[in-house]
Amino acid sequence: MPTNCAAAGCATTYNKHINISFHRFPLDPKRRKEWVRLVRRKNFVPGKHTFLCSKHFEASCFDLTGQTRRLKMDAVPTIFDFCTHIKSMKLKSRNLLKKNKSCTPTGPSNLKSNISSQQVLLEHSYAFRNPMEAKKRIIKLEKEIASLRRKMKTCLQKERRATRRWIKATCLIKNLEANSLSPKSTSEHILPTALSSLPLEDFKILE
Repeated sequence: MPTNCAAAGCATTYNKHINISFHRFPLDPKRRKEWVRLVRRKNFVPGKHTFLCSKHFEASCFDLTGQTRRLKMDAVPTIFDFCTHIKSMKLKSRNLLKKNKSCTPTGPSNLKSNISSQQVLLEHSYAFRNPMEAKKRIIKLEKEIASLRRKMKTCLQKERRATRRWIKATCLIKNLEANSLSPKSTSEHILPTALSSLPLEDFKILE
């Protein structure tokens, strides 16, 4: 699904309610090279998800015989507005320079600004320099998470086994007391207060 047009200065985005179609760069090397040349973007390498919108093609480039609008095999993009794009880039650069000049303080306050900038860089030292470094870090963290999950699962299993052993031991002691095979105060001395005060029927249900 296309999201936006790859032509320089074109802000067209995909919208199913607007009658604008998007077209992939051709797979044929010669035609693909010609499209790239016409787009006139520096160091531009289109991928399989790179599109041009129908605004950059003349009406004669389309085949309208089917249900969908398709490009003809020899269609090339010829409609571009490079002047507007260059002017907007220059205007943005000028505005950015003016903003930087107006925001640059002088004297001691400038020194404070530099110090705060360095502090920000130090506080954000966790940022990655390239995508590969970030990917390695993500893989490492995923392995650590998986290891912690295994440990947590083992701890829960141990806890359940220990709980079952406590319940069985409590049932045994209370059965002995009920059959007068051990003193009545045995459970009070051996079991925790929370367990010794519960009736035998409750432990049978748990068991």
